[in-house]
Amino acid sequence: MKKRLGSFLLAVCMAVSMLTLPAGAESAARFSDISDQDTIMAVEALRLMGVLDGYDAKTFRPTAALNRAQFCKMAVYAMNADSELGQFSTVTVFPDVKPSHWASGFINLAAKGKKIISGYPDGKFYPDRTVTVGQAVTILLRLLGYKDENIGGVWPDSYMAVGKTIGLTDGIAGNGTTPLTRGEAAKLFLNLLRADTEKGGSYLSSIGVTELENQVLVTSSAMGPDGRETSLQLASGTQTYQIASGKVSNGALNGYRGTLALDKNGKALTFVPDSLGASITITVATAKANQIVDITGASYSVTGDTKAYRNGEEDAWSKIFSWVSAGTSVTLYLNTGGGVDYIFVGGGSASSSAVVIYQNESTAGFADLVHGSTNYKIYKNGAPANGKDMRRYDVATYSPATNSVRVCDTRITGFYESCTPNPSEPETIKVLGHDFPVLPTARDGIAKFKPGDQITLLLTEDNQVAAVFEAKGDVVSNNVVGIVRSISQGSATVELLCGISVSGTLNTQGSVEGLEGQLVRVGSTKQGALAISRLSSSGQGNLDVTARKLGSKSLASNVMIFQVTSNGAEAVSLSQLTSATIPSAQISYARTNWKDQVDLVVIGSTVGSVFYYGRAVSTFPDEPVTDENGNTSSQWGKNRTVALDMGSKSMGPYETGYTVSSGEYIGISLTGTGSNVHIAALVRLMEVKNVPNTSWTGKNTVVTGGRSYLIAPDIICYNRDTQSWMTLEEAHAYAPSCNLYIHNGAVRIIEVGHS
Repeated sequence: MKKRLGSFLLAVCMAVSMLTLPAGAESAARFSDISDQDTIMAVEALRLMGVLDGYDAKTFRPTAALNRAQFCKMAVYAMNADSELGQFSTVTVFPDVKPSHWASGFINLAAKGKKIISGYPDGKFYPDRTVTVGQAVTILLRLLGYKDENIGGVWPDSYMAVGKTIGLTDGIAGNGTTPLTRGEAAKLFLNLLRADTEKGGSYLSSIGVTELENQVLVTSSAMGPDGRETSLQLASGTQTYQIASGKVSNGALNGYRGTLALDKNGKALTFVPDSLGASITITVATAKANQIVDITGASYSVTGDTKAYRNGEEDAWSKIFSWVSAGTSVTLYLNTGGGVDYIFVGGGSASSSAVVIYQNESTAGFADLVHGSTNYKIYKNGAPANGKDMRRYDVATYSPATNSVRVCDTRITGFYESCTPNPSEPETIKVLGHDFPVLPTARDGIAKFKPGDQITLLLTEDNQVAAVFEAKGDVVSNNVVGIVRSISQGSATVELLCGISVSGTLNTQGSVEGLEGQLVRVGSTKQGALAISRLSSSGQGNLDVTARKLGSKSLASNVMIFQVTSNGAEAVSLSQLTSATIPSAQISYARTNWKDQVDLVVIGSTVGSVFYYGRAVSTFPDEPVTDENGNTSSQWGKNRTVALDMGSKSMGPYETGYTVSSGEYIGISLTGTGSNVHIAALVRLMEVKNVPNTSWTGKNTVVTGGRSYLIAPDIICYNRDTQSWMTLEEAHAYAPSCNLYIHNGAVRIIEVGHS
């Protein structure tokens, strides 16, 4: 199995709504004294295989040194050779290792049966002596088929050099003579399971293991053939795999990409995750086909072919990005060049339990939820939070893979339409035209209701039903907002900001004209129907972009901002708002969260608030303009139209009084809604000509005229020779210099050409 540098953590929330686990479910503690993700991953992979374990349910002691006897035990299990122990436990190979010694079988098998370790010149083994890194690397190289006579050189230096070359010592800080710690041993053995043998082929195949490579572990708490929810399940299918050792996973490997190792009976020996690259978890401000912008304004380039995981399914980013709403938590897994290898949509793989919070500022139940972990982080609606941020009816789940508690306050009120397979044990429930997965401990609550009842669903971060309440008064109030994607023949489909779509016939009072593409509040007053209403509020105060305030209130760290454009409501980030202050009159809606911070802002027809940049495509009237009195106007620009060519897409044309020629680089902002959209402001970009490629520092910075400009990775570039758009890399390679087009202190367009 070749080493892979890319890795990816997929979140598949398998939460249930109360603290009690479903029948047959078990959970293994996560060791509280390990915080390093690489070590956590290695320890869990080796623990499932039986190679190592903790001192007790909560501690692993990663810095404690190993002795020779302990290392022999680990090596035997790593060889999948424990079935051979019986024939070696009653013999004496070394005088200081009698059959009564706890490790006699392991030591004798490693020394006599497998010949990977030997005693000292005096004939003794000294089982209690500390094993060094050099000794450990030497033994594992023998497991990989390397012969002592072929390595040569000075011991342990030559062995350490070979180990480094093949990646066996990746993550190991010690040199050949330093004691091997338990944490480093876990990493060392995991590197062994990932390695190729000296003759080629994977180590796992050499010990008789069946490999299912390039797989994503969806969950470690799937229902197995034994009726227990302790089996492993991959994203590539519905089959589940019991763990051969009988151990129960703590979920720390959920979502990793790697290799499932199966024994001869088809049971899982372990899951071997691929080598980790860098990763970063962000809260999305905008998601596009080729770019993700987080709430801080930082942008990340992606491609449509980038693999992404959402709700436990793999797909191309181009297929799912339109479903990724502002405020969504996303984990990006980066390769060594800093590019995005994989995208995980959601907060992290949750364990098989959840807590519904019934008292403000309470974290009751969290200790059991996290299985003893003491260094976990809390996120609420994708933003960092703490215990004081908890509110009644919030739902908390645990992500072992990211060691975080994920809290969600999404509540949907509607009518119980149907369920599957039956009302007594529902696995899905349909509300507002959407089938919601029902978590096991929410089933009893749903069983108290019947189709036709009005209910409120409490959802987990990945939109599974954690609890159900009668929709009565304001006890558990509906709080969902969405964008109307279609209205036709009295029906509508609304994409909720939590990432799902609901649909039904309209029972909205009043006109729905112009609602398509707009943000609305969503509810229902009868079965099978949607009630949608425009979002509106006033007196919020000015939006101070620099200070991150709306009036006197601070913007939440995960604030979602939408701009009303000709295409409807579009998510934007603060970095796209070029005006330092947007007046209160242009703020059509603002919402506050539990901290009284603004977490949702809708900007209406805001002059100059959001600019779109590209090449002008200008058209003139065929004849001079004549007014109602028959007077001919010489103002040819009066009925001029301007469209914006932005490379991958275009906007307009719009009628405008601005005089602009085709081919000029401009920025426009829009006002109005629906069919009544026109240009509110038009600017010509400032030109800086003939900037040499030597002025660039990497791909992201260019210095000219004594000023440094950061360059967005998705900046649009135009080749005036070929009259076509190209990528930044292509533009940089095409010509030795370029022209920069700047607005409000930022480079918006780059032009190259030899003509």
